[in-house]
Amino acid sequence: MRRMFGFLIGIFVGWTVGSTIALLLAPESGEKLRGELRQRGSSFFGEVKNAAEARRIELEHKLEELRAPIVRE
Repeated sequence: MRRMFGFLIGIFVGWTVGSTIALLLAPESGEKLRGELRQRGSSFFGEVKNAAEARRIELEHKLEELRAPIVRE
């Protein structure tokens, strides 16, 4: 029981020290950082959406080619 209590205290102290250091060493304010992350996320999802749309169109064209009747000479 004593070891478990010591372990939990260690986790709490580590979390407290780590979060304090992260806040002190953060390169930007929280609001600015959140805005930048939000912008990067939306940009990333936009790129993924565009790539998926391009791939969908490409696959639709291939499907049309496969469905086309075979012309034998």
